[in-house]
Amino acid sequence: MAGQLSQGTINVLRGSVVFADNPSLNVINSFLTKEGISIATEGEVNRLLPTMTGGVQSPMPYQMAQVRIHLNRANGLADLFKQQIELDSNIGSMNAIADTDSLSDYQLEAGVIQGVDELTFDGNTPAFVVRISAIYYINSTMWAGT
Repeated sequence: MAGQLSQGTINVLRGSVVFADNPSLNVINSFLTKEGISIATEGEVNRLLPTMTGGVQSPMPYQMAQVRIHLNRANGLADLFKQQIELDSNIGSMNAIADTDSLSDYQLEAGVIQGVDELTFDGNTPAFVVRISAIYYINSTMWAGT
């Protein structure tokens, strides 16, 4: 039919997180609960600052990003994250890979493990949710003039 666009494909097995400095923490689908991976950014991408007759743009160079990785604690990766917290919560650069190839990776820098969500040891809840904060660099063209 004319005018219809392909809706694309979401592949639940594609979502993953790759750590440049800590490859033992790399996350693939087998280590995740059904909630998978989520990313939320904080802060404005650009500000419009008021002037007497209009506005001046002020693009931001980065946003803070929070990544939540819903690990299945019944396999060994959850314990590796626990050990990493106990050793050094700085985990450096990471790429979060979406569940579709039509969305490019999120390249995040200066990652730190913020903590782990509440754990429930009731034999019914497999989640070990790791919260990571990192920097998401944006508006890369603003660096061209420096």
